[in-house]
Amino acid sequence: MDTGRDERAERDAGVAGRAAGPGDTDVGEGGAPGGPVVPFVSILFLSPEQRAGVEGLEEPPFFRDLNLDQVVESITASHRDHDLKPFFHALPRDLALVRYRQQVFRDLEHEDVWSCLQSFVEGMRSMRRHLAQVEKLYYRTQKQLWFLDAVEIYLEAVRDLCRGLEGTACESEGLRRLHDFLKDYTGSAEFTALADETARLKGDLASLTYCLTVFDNHVTVSRYESEADYAARVLDTFEKFRRGAVKDYRVKFREPIEMNHVEAGVLDRVALLYPEVFRALADYVERHRDYLHDTIAEFDREIQFYLAYLEQVRRFQEAGLAFCYPEVSERSKAVRATRTFDLALAGRLVPEGSTVVCNDFHLEGPERIFVVTGPNQGGKTTFARTFGQLHYLAGIGCPVPGSEAKLFLFDQLLVHFERRESLTDLRGKLQDDLLRIHEILGQATPNSILIMNEVFTSTTFRDALYLSKRVLERVMQLDLLCVCVTFVDELAFLGERVVSMMSTVSPDDPAVRTFEVVRKPADGRAYAVAIAEKYGLTRERLRERIAR
Repeated sequence: MDTGRDERAERDAGVAGRAAGPGDTDVGEGGAPGGPVVPFVSILFLSPEQRAGVEGLEEPPFFRDLNLDQVVESITASHRDHDLKPFFHALPRDLALVRYRQQVFRDLEHEDVWSCLQSFVEGMRSMRRHLAQVEKLYYRTQKQLWFLDAVEIYLEAVRDLCRGLEGTACESEGLRRLHDFLKDYTGSAEFTALADETARLKGDLASLTYCLTVFDNHVTVSRYESEADYAARVLDTFEKFRRGAVKDYRVKFREPIEMNHVEAGVLDRVALLYPEVFRALADYVERHRDYLHDTIAEFDREIQFYLAYLEQVRRFQEAGLAFCYPEVSERSKAVRATRTFDLALAGRLVPEGSTVVCNDFHLEGPERIFVVTGPNQGGKTTFARTFGQLHYLAGIGCPVPGSEAKLFLFDQLLVHFERRESLTDLRGKLQDDLLRIHEILGQATPNSILIMNEVFTSTTFRDALYLSKRVLERVMQLDLLCVCVTFVDELAFLGERVVSMMSTVSPDDPAVRTFEVVRKPADGRAYAVAIAEKYGLTRERLRERIAR
Protein backbone atom coordinates (compact mmCIF):
# COMPACT_ATOMS: atom_id res chain seq x y z
CA MET A 1 0.00 0.00 0.00
CA ASP A 2 1.30 3.47 -0.95
CA THR A 3 0.83 5.21 2.40
CA GLY A 4 2.40 8.43 1.13
CA ARG A 5 -0.23 8.63 -1.59
CA ASP A 6 -3.03 8.01 0.95
CA GLU A 7 -1.71 10.79 3.19
CA ARG A 8 -1.69 13.21 0.27
CA ALA A 9 -5.27 12.27 -0.55
CA GLU A 10 -6.37 13.01 3.02
CA ARG A 11 -4.50 16.29 3.00
CA ASP A 12 -6.05 17.39 -0.29
CA ALA A 13 -9.54 16.61 0.99
CA GLY A 14 -9.02 19.30 3.61
CA VAL A 15 -8.32 17.56 6.92
CA ALA A 16 -10.84 18.67 9.52
CA GLY A 17 -9.48 21.00 12.11
CA ARG A 18 -7.39 23.11 9.73
CA ALA A 19 -8.93 26.52 9.34
CA ALA A 20 -8.54 28.41 6.08
CA GLY A 21 -5.40 30.51 6.25
CA PRO A 22 -2.49 31.82 4.24
CA GLY A 23 -0.26 28.88 5.07
CA ASP A 24 -2.61 26.18 3.81
CA THR A 25 -1.32 24.62 0.60
CA ASP A 26 -1.58 21.09 -0.71
CA VAL A 27 -0.66 19.13 -3.80
CA GLY A 28 -3.36 16.98 -5.35
CA GLU A 29 -3.04 13.38 -6.39
CA GLY A 30 -1.40 13.03 -9.75
CA GLY A 31 -0.11 16.60 -9.55
CA ALA A 32 3.24 16.00 -7.87
CA PRO A 33 6.31 17.47 -9.55
CA GLY A 34 7.89 15.04 -11.98
CA GLY A 35 4.60 13.35 -12.84
CA PRO A 36 3.09 13.17 -16.32
CA VAL A 37 2.20 16.56 -17.84
CA VAL A 38 -1.59 16.93 -17.95
CA PRO A 39 -2.95 19.60 -20.31
CA PHE A 40 -4.94 22.44 -18.81
CA VAL A 41 -8.68 21.97 -19.32
CA SER A 42 -10.34 24.31 -16.87
CA ILE A 43 -9.73 25.87 -13.48
CA LEU A 44 -13.17 24.62 -12.38
CA PHE A 45 -13.51 21.23 -14.06
CA LEU A 46 -11.30 18.22 -14.69
CA SER A 47 -12.72 17.33 -18.10
CA PRO A 48 -14.89 18.79 -20.88
CA GLU A 49 -17.55 16.22 -19.95
CA GLN A 50 -17.88 17.76 -16.48
CA ARG A 51 -18.13 21.21 -18.03
CA ALA A 52 -20.86 20.19 -20.49
CA GLY A 53 -24.42 21.10 -19.56
CA VAL A 54 -23.48 23.73 -16.96
CA GLU A 55 -24.41 26.80 -19.01
CA GLY A 56 -27.84 28.16 -18.15
CA LEU A 57 -28.29 25.65 -15.34
CA GLU A 58 -31.17 26.70 -13.08
CA GLU A 59 -30.89 26.61 -9.31
CA PRO A 60 -31.71 23.23 -7.69
CA PRO A 61 -35.21 22.93 -6.15
CA PHE A 62 -33.88 22.90 -2.56
CA PHE A 63 -31.99 26.20 -2.90
CA ARG A 64 -34.82 28.41 -1.64
CA ASP A 65 -35.68 26.18 1.32
CA LEU A 66 -32.05 26.23 2.47
CA ASN A 67 -31.60 29.93 1.59
CA LEU A 68 -28.76 28.96 -0.73
CA ASP A 69 -30.32 31.25 -3.33
CA GLN A 70 -29.58 34.18 -0.99
CA VAL A 71 -26.03 32.92 -0.42
CA VAL A 72 -25.27 32.64 -4.14
CA GLU A 73 -26.91 35.99 -4.89
CA SER A 74 -24.71 37.68 -2.29
CA ILE A 75 -21.55 36.02 -3.61
CA THR A 76 -22.17 36.80 -7.28
CA ALA A 77 -23.72 40.28 -6.92
CA SER A 78 -20.52 42.16 -7.76
CA HIS A 79 -19.60 39.76 -10.61
CA ARG A 80 -22.81 39.84 -12.65
CA ASP A 81 -21.03 40.34 -15.97
CA HIS A 82 -19.55 36.83 -15.66
CA ASP A 83 -22.79 34.87 -15.09
CA LEU A 84 -21.36 32.77 -12.24
CA LYS A 85 -24.59 31.33 -10.86
CA PRO A 86 -24.59 28.21 -13.10
CA PHE A 87 -21.23 27.22 -11.56
CA PHE A 88 -22.83 27.32 -8.10
CA HIS A 89 -25.88 25.40 -9.35
CA ALA A 90 -23.81 22.51 -10.75
CA LEU A 91 -22.98 19.75 -8.24
CA PRO A 92 -20.14 17.65 -9.73
CA ARG A 93 -20.39 14.70 -7.25
CA ASP A 94 -16.69 14.02 -7.80
CA LEU A 95 -14.27 13.78 -4.88
CA ALA A 96 -11.25 14.41 -7.12
CA LEU A 97 -12.84 17.64 -8.34
CA VAL A 98 -13.61 18.72 -4.76
CA ARG A 99 -9.90 18.32 -3.95
CA TYR A 100 -8.90 20.10 -7.17
CA ARG A 101 -10.99 23.16 -6.26
CA GLN A 102 -9.88 23.17 -2.62
CA GLN A 103 -6.27 23.33 -3.77
CA VAL A 104 -6.98 26.36 -5.96
CA PHE A 105 -8.77 28.08 -3.08
CA ARG A 106 -5.74 27.44 -0.84
CA ASP A 107 -3.35 28.94 -3.39
CA LEU A 108 -5.51 32.04 -3.72
CA GLU A 109 -5.17 32.70 0.00
CA HIS A 110 -1.53 33.62 -0.63
CA GLU A 111 -1.44 37.38 -1.18
CA ASP A 112 0.98 37.21 -4.13
CA VAL A 113 -1.24 34.72 -5.98
CA TRP A 114 -4.35 36.72 -5.13
CA SER A 115 -2.79 39.97 -6.40
CA CYS A 116 -1.53 38.30 -9.56
CA LEU A 117 -4.99 36.95 -10.42
CA GLN A 118 -6.72 40.20 -9.49
CA SER A 119 -4.40 42.13 -11.84
CA PHE A 120 -5.22 39.73 -14.65
CA VAL A 121 -8.93 40.06 -13.99
CA GLU A 122 -8.67 43.87 -14.00
CA GLY A 123 -6.75 43.77 -17.28
CA MET A 124 -9.38 41.56 -18.89
CA ARG A 125 -12.13 43.81 -17.56
CA SER A 126 -10.40 46.80 -19.17
CA MET A 127 -10.12 44.86 -22.43
CA ARG A 128 -13.86 44.09 -22.39
CA ARG A 129 -14.67 47.75 -21.73
CA HIS A 130 -12.62 48.70 -24.79
CA LEU A 131 -14.39 46.11 -26.95
CA ALA A 132 -17.78 47.29 -25.68
CA GLN A 133 -16.80 50.86 -26.55
CA VAL A 134 -15.85 49.77 -30.07
CA GLU A 135 -19.48 48.73 -30.61
CA LYS A 136 -20.71 52.15 -29.44
CA LEU A 137 -18.36 54.33 -31.47
CA TYR A 138 -19.42 55.74 -34.83
CA TYR A 139 -16.26 56.67 -36.70
CA ARG A 140 -14.55 53.72 -38.34
CA THR A 141 -10.92 54.71 -37.75
CA GLN A 142 -11.57 55.47 -34.09
CA LYS A 143 -13.19 52.04 -33.69
CA GLN A 144 -10.08 50.45 -35.19
CA LEU A 145 -7.78 52.33 -32.79
CA TRP A 146 -9.83 51.23 -29.77
CA PHE A 147 -9.71 47.63 -31.02
CA LEU A 148 -5.91 47.86 -31.29
CA ASP A 149 -5.76 49.11 -27.69
CA ALA A 150 -7.98 46.20 -26.54
CA VAL A 151 -5.61 43.65 -28.09
CA GLU A 152 -2.60 45.36 -26.50
CA ILE A 153 -4.28 45.22 -23.05
CA TYR A 154 -5.08 41.52 -23.58
CA LEU A 155 -1.52 40.64 -24.54
CA GLU A 156 -0.11 42.49 -21.54
CA ALA A 157 -2.61 40.88 -19.13
CA VAL A 158 -1.71 37.37 -20.35
CA ARG A 159 2.05 38.02 -20.24
CA ASP A 160 1.79 39.55 -16.75
CA LEU A 161 -0.20 36.57 -15.51
CA CYS A 162 2.40 34.14 -16.84
CA ARG A 163 5.25 36.12 -15.28
CA GLY A 164 3.34 36.61 -12.04
CA LEU A 165 2.63 32.90 -11.57
CA GLU A 166 6.31 32.18 -12.24
CA GLY A 167 7.19 34.11 -9.10
CA THR A 168 4.61 32.50 -6.79
CA ALA A 169 4.61 29.22 -4.92
CA CYS A 170 1.48 27.80 -6.56
CA GLU A 171 0.96 24.21 -5.44
CA SER A 172 -2.52 23.54 -6.81
CA GLU A 173 -2.82 21.25 -9.77
CA GLY A 174 -5.13 23.74 -11.49
CA LEU A 175 -2.84 26.78 -11.34
CA ARG A 176 0.26 24.72 -12.17
CA ARG A 177 -1.45 23.36 -15.27
CA LEU A 178 -2.58 26.88 -16.16
CA HIS A 179 0.97 28.18 -15.83
CA ASP A 180 2.27 25.44 -18.12
CA PHE A 181 -0.41 26.36 -20.66
CA LEU A 182 0.47 30.07 -20.42
CA LYS A 183 4.17 29.40 -20.97
CA ASP A 184 3.36 27.40 -24.11
CA TYR A 185 0.81 29.95 -25.33
CA THR A 186 2.91 33.09 -24.78
CA GLY A 187 5.87 31.35 -26.40
CA SER A 188 3.89 30.17 -29.42
CA ALA A 189 4.41 31.58 -32.89
CA GLU A 190 0.79 32.73 -32.97
CA PHE A 191 1.07 34.82 -29.77
CA THR A 192 4.51 36.28 -30.49
CA ALA A 193 3.49 37.23 -34.04
CA LEU A 194 0.39 39.02 -32.71
CA ALA A 195 2.43 40.77 -30.01
CA ASP A 196 5.13 41.88 -32.47
CA GLU A 197 2.58 43.16 -34.99
CA THR A 198 0.65 45.01 -32.29
CA ALA A 199 3.78 46.69 -30.91
CA ARG A 200 4.98 47.61 -34.42
CA LEU A 201 1.62 49.11 -35.38
CA LYS A 202 1.36 51.05 -32.11
CA GLY A 203 4.86 52.40 -32.69
CA ASP A 204 4.07 53.42 -36.28
CA LEU A 205 0.95 55.26 -35.16
CA ALA A 206 2.79 56.98 -32.30
CA SER A 207 5.47 58.22 -34.68
CA LEU A 208 3.06 60.01 -37.01
CA THR A 209 3.40 63.80 -37.06
CA TYR A 210 1.32 66.40 -38.85
CA CYS A 211 0.54 70.10 -38.89
CA LEU A 212 -2.80 71.85 -38.38
CA THR A 213 -3.42 75.21 -39.94
CA VAL A 214 -6.58 76.90 -38.69
CA PHE A 215 -7.81 79.93 -40.61
CA ASP A 216 -11.34 81.31 -40.39
CA ASN A 217 -13.62 78.24 -40.67
CA HIS A 218 -11.05 76.04 -42.35
CA VAL A 219 -8.69 73.45 -40.89
CA THR A 220 -5.87 72.27 -43.09
CA VAL A 221 -4.00 69.04 -42.27
CA SER A 222 -0.55 68.64 -43.79
CA ARG A 223 2.64 66.71 -43.27
CA TYR A 224 5.07 67.99 -40.69
CA GLU A 225 8.09 69.32 -42.49
CA SER A 226 10.23 70.48 -39.54
CA GLU A 227 8.15 73.63 -39.06
CA ALA A 228 8.66 75.64 -35.90
CA ASP A 229 6.64 74.47 -32.92
CA TYR A 230 4.99 77.71 -31.81
CA ALA A 231 3.41 76.09 -28.77
CA ALA A 232 6.86 75.28 -27.42
CA ARG A 233 8.04 78.85 -28.16
CA VAL A 234 5.11 80.37 -26.28
CA LEU A 235 5.75 78.18 -23.26
CA ASP A 236 9.43 79.02 -23.34
CA THR A 237 8.69 82.77 -23.51
CA PHE A 238 6.47 82.73 -20.46
CA GLU A 239 8.69 80.36 -18.47
CA LYS A 240 10.54 83.32 -16.89
CA PHE A 241 7.31 84.48 -15.28
CA ARG A 242 6.79 81.17 -13.44
CA ARG A 243 7.15 81.56 -9.67
CA GLY A 244 6.99 78.11 -8.13
CA ALA A 245 3.92 75.93 -7.91
CA VAL A 246 0.66 77.84 -8.27
CA LYS A 247 -2.95 76.84 -8.03
CA ASP A 248 -4.43 75.72 -11.32
CA TYR A 249 -7.58 77.79 -11.88
CA ARG A 250 -8.38 76.27 -15.23
CA VAL A 251 -11.77 74.57 -15.54
CA LYS A 252 -11.44 70.91 -16.38
CA PHE A 253 -13.97 69.61 -18.86
CA ARG A 254 -14.77 65.94 -19.18
CA GLU A 255 -13.77 64.90 -22.66
CA PRO A 256 -16.25 62.58 -24.36
CA ILE A 257 -14.85 59.34 -25.76
CA GLU A 258 -16.68 59.77 -29.04
CA MET A 259 -14.90 62.14 -31.46
CA ASN A 260 -16.73 65.13 -32.82
CA HIS A 261 -16.95 65.75 -36.56
CA VAL A 262 -13.93 68.07 -36.58
CA GLU A 263 -11.71 65.54 -34.81
CA ALA A 264 -12.96 62.81 -37.11
CA GLY A 265 -12.22 64.97 -40.12
CA VAL A 266 -8.68 65.62 -38.91
CA LEU A 267 -8.10 61.90 -38.31
CA ASP A 268 -9.42 61.01 -41.78
CA ARG A 269 -7.00 63.48 -43.38
CA VAL A 270 -4.08 62.17 -41.32
CA ALA A 271 -5.00 58.75 -42.69
CA LEU A 272 -4.77 60.20 -46.20
CA LEU A 273 -1.29 61.53 -45.43
CA TYR A 274 -0.11 58.11 -44.14
CA PRO A 275 -2.16 55.56 -46.11
CA GLU A 276 0.22 52.64 -45.51
CA VAL A 277 -0.08 52.82 -41.71
CA PHE A 278 -3.86 53.09 -41.73
CA ARG A 279 -4.25 50.34 -44.33
CA ALA A 280 -2.16 48.18 -42.01
CA LEU A 281 -4.48 49.11 -39.12
CA ALA A 282 -7.60 48.17 -41.09
CA ASP A 283 -6.01 44.90 -42.20
CA TYR A 284 -4.92 44.18 -38.59
CA VAL A 285 -8.47 44.57 -37.29
CA GLU A 286 -9.89 42.36 -40.02
CA ARG A 287 -7.38 39.54 -39.48
CA HIS A 288 -7.43 39.51 -35.67
CA ARG A 289 -11.13 39.71 -34.85
CA ASP A 290 -10.81 36.33 -33.12
CA TYR A 291 -7.61 37.17 -31.24
CA LEU A 292 -9.03 36.11 -27.83
CA HIS A 293 -8.00 32.53 -27.04
CA ASP A 294 -10.97 30.42 -25.92
CA THR A 295 -9.06 28.96 -22.98
CA ILE A 296 -8.05 32.42 -21.72
CA ALA A 297 -11.61 33.72 -22.07
CA GLU A 298 -12.99 30.72 -20.17
CA PHE A 299 -10.36 31.01 -17.45
CA ASP A 300 -11.13 34.70 -17.02
CA ARG A 301 -14.74 33.79 -16.27
CA GLU A 302 -14.14 30.66 -14.19
CA ILE A 303 -11.53 32.18 -11.87
CA GLN A 304 -14.23 34.63 -10.76
CA PHE A 305 -15.93 31.69 -9.01
CA TYR A 306 -13.00 31.50 -6.59
CA LEU A 307 -12.41 35.23 -6.27
CA ALA A 308 -16.08 36.02 -5.61
CA TYR A 309 -16.38 33.30 -2.96
CA LEU A 310 -13.17 34.31 -1.18
CA GLU A 311 -14.24 37.95 -1.17
CA GLN A 312 -17.32 36.83 0.76
CA VAL A 313 -15.23 34.67 3.09
CA ARG A 314 -12.92 37.59 3.86
CA ARG A 315 -15.85 39.80 4.84
CA PHE A 316 -17.04 37.19 7.35
CA GLN A 317 -13.53 36.55 8.65
CA GLU A 318 -13.13 40.26 9.33
CA ALA A 319 -16.22 39.92 11.57
CA GLY A 320 -14.49 37.14 13.53
CA LEU A 321 -16.20 34.16 11.87
CA ALA A 322 -14.16 31.11 10.90
CA PHE A 323 -14.00 29.16 7.64
CA CYS A 324 -12.25 25.86 7.00
CA TYR A 325 -11.58 23.30 4.30
CA PRO A 326 -13.79 20.33 5.15
CA GLU A 327 -12.60 16.77 5.04
CA VAL A 328 -14.95 15.30 2.46
CA SER A 329 -15.64 11.58 2.23
CA GLU A 330 -17.75 9.56 -0.19
CA ARG A 331 -17.83 6.59 2.19
CA SER A 332 -17.88 7.70 5.81
CA LYS A 333 -21.11 9.12 7.23
CA ALA A 334 -19.43 10.21 10.45
CA VAL A 335 -19.93 13.94 10.02
CA ARG A 336 -19.11 16.87 12.27
CA ALA A 337 -18.65 20.63 12.31
CA THR A 338 -17.41 23.06 14.94
CA ARG A 339 -18.38 26.72 15.31
CA THR A 340 -20.47 26.61 12.15
CA PHE A 341 -23.28 28.96 11.12
CA ASP A 342 -25.96 29.74 8.54
CA LEU A 343 -24.31 31.80 5.75
CA ALA A 344 -27.53 33.47 4.65
CA LEU A 345 -28.43 34.54 8.18
CA ALA A 346 -24.86 35.75 8.81
CA GLY A 347 -25.10 37.78 5.61
CA ARG A 348 -27.94 39.75 7.18
CA LEU A 349 -26.53 39.99 10.71
CA VAL A 350 -22.89 40.93 10.02
CA PRO A 351 -23.64 44.22 8.20
CA GLU A 352 -25.87 45.19 11.15
CA GLY A 353 -23.12 44.44 13.65
CA SER A 354 -25.32 41.76 15.25
CA THR A 355 -23.93 38.59 16.83
CA VAL A 356 -23.89 35.42 14.76
CA VAL A 357 -24.56 32.35 16.94
CA CYS A 358 -22.36 29.38 16.02
CA ASN A 359 -23.18 25.72 16.67
CA ASP A 360 -21.45 22.34 16.75
CA PHE A 361 -22.72 18.95 15.63
CA HIS A 362 -21.42 15.44 15.10
CA LEU A 363 -22.63 11.98 14.13
CA GLU A 364 -20.50 8.92 14.79
CA GLY A 365 -20.76 5.14 14.59
CA PRO A 366 -24.31 4.07 13.68
CA GLU A 367 -25.76 7.57 14.19
CA ARG A 368 -27.45 8.97 11.11
CA ILE A 369 -30.39 11.19 12.13
CA PHE A 370 -30.62 14.47 14.00
CA VAL A 371 -34.04 15.00 15.57
CA VAL A 372 -34.18 18.68 16.49
CA THR A 373 -36.75 19.86 19.03
CA GLY A 374 -37.25 22.87 21.26
CA PRO A 375 -39.18 26.13 21.44
CA ASN A 376 -40.43 27.96 18.36
CA GLN A 377 -38.12 30.63 16.93
CA GLY A 378 -35.21 29.03 18.77
CA GLY A 379 -32.89 28.25 15.85
CA LYS A 380 -34.08 24.76 14.87
CA THR A 381 -34.74 25.60 11.21
CA THR A 382 -31.51 27.60 11.03
CA PHE A 383 -29.64 24.50 12.24
CA ALA A 384 -31.28 22.38 9.53
CA ARG A 385 -30.41 24.94 6.86
CA THR A 386 -26.82 25.11 8.11
CA PHE A 387 -26.45 21.32 7.81
CA GLY A 388 -27.68 21.47 4.20
CA GLN A 389 -25.61 24.51 3.26
CA LEU A 390 -22.40 22.99 4.61
CA HIS A 391 -22.82 19.76 2.69
CA TYR A 392 -23.72 21.53 -0.55
CA LEU A 393 -20.85 24.03 -0.41
CA ALA A 394 -18.41 21.25 0.49
CA GLY A 395 -19.77 19.25 -2.46
CA ILE A 396 -18.84 22.01 -4.92
CA GLY A 397 -15.34 22.31 -3.41
CA CYS A 398 -15.70 25.50 -1.36
CA PRO A 399 -14.46 26.37 2.14
CA VAL A 400 -17.33 26.16 4.62
CA PRO A 401 -18.34 28.09 7.76
CA GLY A 402 -16.69 26.70 10.88
CA SER A 403 -13.33 26.08 12.48
CA GLU A 404 -13.35 22.42 11.40
CA ALA A 405 -15.64 20.13 9.45
CA LYS A 406 -15.93 16.58 8.18
CA LEU A 407 -18.75 16.09 5.69
CA PHE A 408 -20.29 13.50 3.37
CA LEU A 409 -20.20 13.70 -0.42
CA PHE A 410 -23.88 13.05 -1.20
CA ASP A 411 -25.59 12.26 -4.48
CA GLN A 412 -28.88 14.08 -3.76
CA LEU A 413 -29.97 16.72 -1.27
CA LEU A 414 -33.67 16.09 -0.60
CA VAL A 415 -35.62 18.71 1.31
CA HIS A 416 -39.15 18.86 2.76
CA PHE A 417 -40.05 22.23 4.25
CA GLU A 418 -43.53 23.21 5.31
CA ARG A 419 -45.51 24.98 2.61
CA ARG A 420 -48.50 27.22 2.81
CA GLU A 421 -51.73 25.82 1.45
CA SER A 422 -52.61 27.06 -2.01
CA LEU A 423 -56.17 27.99 -2.93
CA THR A 424 -55.56 26.54 -6.41
CA ASP A 425 -54.50 23.17 -4.99
CA LEU A 426 -57.44 20.97 -4.05
CA ARG A 427 -55.25 18.69 -1.95
CA GLY A 428 -55.26 19.20 1.80
CA LYS A 429 -52.05 19.99 3.62
CA LEU A 430 -51.70 16.52 5.14
CA GLN A 431 -52.23 14.89 1.76
CA ASP A 432 -49.66 17.20 0.23
CA ASP A 433 -47.11 16.33 2.97
CA LEU A 434 -47.69 12.61 2.46
CA LEU A 435 -47.34 12.78 -1.33
CA ARG A 436 -44.19 14.90 -1.14
CA ILE A 437 -42.55 12.62 1.44
CA HIS A 438 -43.51 9.56 -0.61
CA GLU A 439 -41.93 11.09 -3.71
CA ILE A 440 -38.76 12.08 -1.81
CA LEU A 441 -38.27 8.64 -0.28
CA GLY A 442 -38.83 7.09 -3.70
CA GLN A 443 -35.91 9.13 -5.10
CA ALA A 444 -33.56 8.63 -2.15
CA THR A 445 -30.52 6.36 -2.23
CA PRO A 446 -28.23 5.40 0.68
CA ASN A 447 -25.95 8.27 -0.43
CA SER A 448 -28.64 10.95 -0.20
CA ILE A 449 -29.19 13.56 2.52
CA LEU A 450 -32.72 14.33 3.73
CA ILE A 451 -33.76 17.49 5.58
CA MET A 452 -37.32 17.68 6.95
CA ASN A 453 -38.66 20.77 8.65
CA GLU A 454 -41.92 20.64 10.69
CA VAL A 455 -43.66 17.91 8.72
CA PHE A 456 -47.22 16.70 9.56
CA THR A 457 -48.09 19.79 11.60
CA SER A 458 -51.61 19.90 10.17
CA THR A 459 -52.78 16.68 11.82
CA THR A 460 -53.27 15.45 15.39
CA PHE A 461 -50.32 14.69 17.62
CA ARG A 462 -51.12 10.96 17.54
CA ASP A 463 -51.23 10.85 13.74
CA ALA A 464 -48.11 13.04 13.44
CA LEU A 465 -46.23 10.67 15.76
CA TYR A 466 -47.36 7.59 13.82
CA LEU A 467 -46.57 9.04 10.37
CA SER A 468 -43.24 10.51 11.45
CA LYS A 469 -42.15 7.18 12.94
CA ARG A 470 -42.95 5.41 9.69
CA VAL A 471 -40.97 7.97 7.70
CA LEU A 472 -37.93 7.74 10.00
CA GLU A 473 -38.08 3.94 9.92
CA ARG A 474 -37.77 4.14 6.13
CA VAL A 475 -34.94 6.67 6.49
CA MET A 476 -33.09 4.22 8.76
CA GLN A 477 -33.65 1.39 6.30
CA LEU A 478 -32.09 3.49 3.55
CA ASP A 479 -29.25 4.53 5.90
CA LEU A 480 -29.73 8.20 5.01
CA LEU A 481 -28.13 11.14 6.73
CA CYS A 482 -31.10 13.13 7.95
CA VAL A 483 -32.10 16.24 9.91
CA CYS A 484 -35.67 16.19 11.20
CA VAL A 485 -37.00 19.36 12.83
CA THR A 486 -40.16 18.44 14.73
CA PHE A 487 -42.53 19.28 17.57
CA VAL A 488 -42.83 15.57 18.40
CA ASP A 489 -40.30 14.91 21.18
CA GLU A 490 -40.87 11.16 21.07
CA LEU A 491 -39.04 10.91 17.74
CA ALA A 492 -35.79 11.72 19.54
CA PHE A 493 -35.86 8.32 21.30
CA LEU A 494 -36.18 5.92 18.35
CA GLY A 495 -32.86 4.14 18.84
CA GLU A 496 -29.12 4.33 18.38
CA ARG A 497 -29.35 5.83 14.89
CA VAL A 498 -31.13 8.91 16.22
CA VAL A 499 -29.41 11.82 17.99
CA SER A 500 -31.48 14.34 19.91
CA MET A 501 -30.59 18.00 19.34
CA MET A 502 -32.42 20.74 21.18
CA SER A 503 -32.61 24.51 20.78
CA THR A 504 -31.95 26.06 24.16
CA VAL A 505 -33.23 28.97 26.21
CA SER A 506 -31.64 31.20 28.81
CA PRO A 507 -31.37 29.51 32.23
CA ASP A 508 -32.48 32.76 33.84
CA ASP A 509 -35.45 33.38 31.55
CA PRO A 510 -36.95 30.47 29.58
CA ALA A 511 -38.72 32.93 27.30
CA VAL A 512 -35.35 34.13 25.97
CA ARG A 513 -33.85 32.01 23.15
CA THR A 514 -30.10 31.50 22.97
CA PHE A 515 -30.36 30.15 19.37
CA GLU A 516 -27.83 27.50 20.33
CA VAL A 517 -28.71 23.96 19.29
CA VAL A 518 -27.03 21.37 21.50
CA ARG A 519 -26.87 17.62 21.75
CA LYS A 520 -29.21 16.74 24.64
CA PRO A 521 -32.37 14.70 25.29
CA ALA A 522 -35.59 16.41 24.28
CA ASP A 523 -37.46 17.93 27.21
CA GLY A 524 -40.15 20.07 25.69
CA ARG A 525 -42.31 19.50 28.75
CA ALA A 526 -39.66 20.95 31.04
CA TYR A 527 -39.59 24.04 28.86
CA ALA A 528 -43.39 24.31 29.00
CA VAL A 529 -43.30 24.03 32.81
CA ALA A 530 -40.67 26.79 33.00
CA ILE A 531 -42.86 29.09 30.91
CA ALA A 532 -45.90 28.26 33.02
CA GLU A 533 -43.95 29.03 36.20
CA LYS A 534 -42.74 32.34 34.81
CA TYR A 535 -46.25 33.54 34.05
CA GLY A 536 -47.95 31.97 37.10
CA LEU A 537 -49.83 29.36 35.12
CA THR A 538 -48.90 26.16 36.95
CA ARG A 539 -51.72 24.18 38.54
CA GLU A 540 -50.69 25.22 42.04
CA ARG A 541 -50.47 28.93 41.20
CA LEU A 542 -53.78 28.85 39.37
CA ARG A 543 -55.46 27.21 42.37
CA GLU A 544 -53.98 29.84 44.69
CA ARG A 545 -55.25 32.65 42.49
CA ILE A 546 -58.71 31.12 42.16
CA ALA A 547 -58.89 30.60 45.93
CA ARG A 548 -58.07 34.28 46.49
